[in-house]
Amino acid sequence: MGKILVTGAAGFIGYHLCKRLIDRGDEVIGIDNLNDYYDVNLKKARLQRLDGRTNFTFMKTDISNKNDIKQLFKTMSCRVVVHLAAQPGVRYSLINPFAYIESNVVSFLNILEGCRHSDIKHLVYASSSSIYGTNLKMPFSVGHNVDHPVSLYAATKKSNELMAHVYSSLYNIPTTGLRFFTVYGPWGRPDMAYFSFTKAIMEGKPIDVFNNGNMKRDFTYIDDIIEGIIRVMDKVPQPNPAWDRENPDPGTSYAPYRLYNIGNNEPVDLMRFIAILEDCLGKKVQKNMLPMQSGDVPVTYADVDDLMRDVGFKPSTPLSEGIKKFVVWYKSYYS
Repeated sequence: MGKILVTGAAGFIGYHLCKRLIDRGDEVIGIDNLNDYYDVNLKKARLQRLDGRTNFTFMKTDISNKNDIKQLFKTMSCRVVVHLAAQPGVRYSLINPFAYIESNVVSFLNILEGCRHSDIKHLVYASSSSIYGTNLKMPFSVGHNVDHPVSLYAATKKSNELMAHVYSSLYNIPTTGLRFFTVYGPWGRPDMAYFSFTKAIMEGKPIDVFNNGNMKRDFTYIDDIIEGIIRVMDKVPQPNPAWDRENPDPGTSYAPYRLYNIGNNEPVDLMRFIAILEDCLGKKVQKNMLPMQSGDVPVTYADVDDLMRDVGFKPSTPLSEGIKKFVVWYKSYYS
């Protein structure tokens, strides 16, 4: 496959992907700017677990710097790019919207331009289940309309999909967007609810439960996310010969362009999730019931039929098993 460039290599998904690719023998170049959106020491600890592997090179690089990215693509000679670097978080986008335009839109343009002027065989990039917004039709399908996001974060991810299509159409660059559904697991992000819940329960503090607990999420274990990415990476998209301009399918195109959901295909009640976490930790927690926060959605639920059809994979890790593995890691890491 040649060299693989992974952006956001010090991030949660980026770290796990780099490890998997290195273990299977690929030559990986990882880049990350190590920003302080959350604990930088956690990011460095992830990288330390990759350090010393002969087929891994790390470069501290900010993808919003056009000249640096241009030089990177010129010198690295990568064949596949997996773009995971982004400013994450729905709620933070209400506080610092400009960070999302710079990190998720401007930076993605830099990646697309790098691919355009290089011999890139496949660009795989992270989208999000957030783009489904207030859609009520369940489960969410890549064939559904997603023109009504309810957060700027979601809007930037929708923008990424549109921008990728333009470059697939104009420059014949094969691109695949992956809509991730609530990813959790060891080495996860501290800004995620399951992480902050665990911290609070361990410290005997109450947790904030939004929408009075009436939430469902399609929790997807990190190993399933990585397996999905790997399989999609290895399947370069081709134009869909059956694509109909009068009845366009949003998930495919006349260009080499694809979209897939990667989710567990089983939404779980938030209160059940908290109960499983309490069982794994052996402690009960006081809950502060609060109204829905702006930018949130009540339910996420992934239709993964397209993923199963094209790459033969469907996430299947039970929540109880995944949470147990996360808790074991959390206790070990934080002693």
